[in-house]
Amino acid sequence: MTDERLRTAPAERFAVEHLAFDLHAEAAALEAEPTPKQHGHRQKTLFKNSGRTVALFVMDAGVSLAEHAAGGIVTVQATEGELDVTAGGTGYHLRPGMLLVMAPGVRHDVRAKTRAVFLLQVSLAPNPSTPPTSQNP
Repeated sequence: MTDERLRTAPAERFAVEHLAFDLHAEAAALEAEPTPKQHGHRQKTLFKNSGRTVALFVMDAGVSLAEHAAGGIVTVQATEGELDVTAGGTGYHLRPGMLLVMAPGVRHDVRAKTRAVFLLQVSLAPNPSTPPTSQNP
């Protein structure tokens, strides 16, 4: 974290029983921050708890996030603009209202075709040392 950062990244964020977000207002607030964008984008963690993270990204046209993978289920939901996502070698063109779901470990990248806003969610698997809950037959 640099001294220029306006927001502290949370280790856990869920101090109330429920949260509601206006994603368009959150994106506008990110755009209005006075510090320079890092690599053409800004992101904000909206929720982080128990292996689940929900983050909002605002990306300038032409900006990309390099190929990477996560240890949990990943979703990318376009809310504004257009994104190209390559997941496991398959290309997807996401427009507002579209959702891409990826299994754990799938390598993927994200490229903004236009200025774009998207919601990223990562859900890590439960701790393997935790015994599974019983299920009713």
